[in-house]
Order: sequence, then structure tokens, then C-alpha cells
Amino acid sequence: MKIEIREERPEEAPAVRLLTEAAFKLNAHSRGTEGAVVDALRAAGALTLSLVAIQDGELVGHVAFSPVRIEGADPGWFGLGPVSARPDLHGRGIGGALVREGLARLKAQGAKGCLLVGDQEYYRRFGFRHDPALKLEGVPPEYLLALTLEGPRPAGNVVFHEGFSAS
Repeated sequence: MKIEIREERPEEAPAVRLLTEAAFKLNAHSRGTEGAVVDALRAAGALTLSLVAIQDGELVGHVAFSPVRIEGADPGWFGLGPVSARPDLHGRGIGGALVREGLARLKAQGAKGCLLVGDQEYYRRFGFRHDPALKLEGVPPEYLLALTLEGPRPAGNVVFHEGFSAS
């Protein structure tokens, strides 16, 4: 499958919302707010990186990266998510391609690391691991995963952007 990955364009915001909502309808762990989260991050100017996957001129995937705080400070780390692929194309590598490209771009921009809440089995392929020195209130520890891109890994309480509380 040949896809183009590029930065989201302003006029694509409504399509990104619809794609994100459709992708997460199938996810048993979804709160059903992922589309609102992306919109809230965008509205707050907190989408550090918002990439789309395009196949044959159609939007088929999206990934968002936004700043996180650890122990109240900005350590140059970012949160990954949500990541979405069109439901009929799940399992075809779109999400993985978006994650890899996003991480490469973050690293090129000088990011120190990336965090996410997700499945260890899936995200291990990108180098994410659970780190007991990092904690996120309300999230079982094994689901908070970290990937160091440069320098030492910080420790402490993680706070994702307030856009993640959007409904």
C-alpha cells in the first residue's frame, strides 16, 4: 500500500475529526472522545505535530503529538495520540507508518522523548517501554509507555495537555 504522509492542512480538520471518530468506534478501550481531543489540542495550539496519511487522494490516517509536562516542567517530551486509520484499512500499516514518521520528525526537531497511553505489545515495535519512574494519575502503570529520543529520561508525574479531557 502506497501512502503519502504529510502535515495536516487546516481544511482537513473536519475530515480528521470524522476519521478519528470512526477509527475509535471499534476500540473497546475508547472513551469516544478522541475526535474532540484532537480538536481541543488544535484549538489550543497544542498540536506540535499533526500528520495525515493520504492514499489515492483520500485521508486514510492521522496522528497527533502534543507537549507533556513531567513534574510540572517542560522537559521537551511529547505525547503521542490519538493515532487513527480508516476502519476498513486497519492492519495495513497506516498507523505504524504515521507513528514512525512522527517520531522521526520529533527527533529532528530536537524532542527529548515521547509518551503514550497504550498497549505494550503494539508499541514495543517502535521502542516504547513501561518505565516505573513515570506515573500518570488514573492510568494503570503498565499502559504508560515511554521512548527516549535523546538524553536522560525524566522521572515523576506526567500530565498530558488539558485537551485530553475534552468531550
